[in-house]
Amino acid sequence: MSSTPESTSSHAADLYALISSNGDLTQELFRQALQDPSGALERIVAIGARENLPVTSAEVKAHIATLDDSASKQWLLKARGGL
Repeated sequence: MSSTPESTSSHAADLYALISSNGDLTQELFRQALQDPSGALERIVAIGARENLPVTSAEVKAHIATLDDSASKQWLLKARGGL
């Protein structure tokens, strides 16, 4: 891979900020995670690719785990449960 760990973790942080800034998208992803956690992660990865912020599912989960945000951590628990 050509990406360094720093750039991919930065991509995950930038992607999280981008998604968080769109309330409707955030809610859609949360609802999807409740019913289809793997699909929600795949969708986040696809959004990252489209926005030139390539990430993996593992990078998304690792970034969310570092947040001090109970809603995000709740989402991560739901996502992990479905994988």
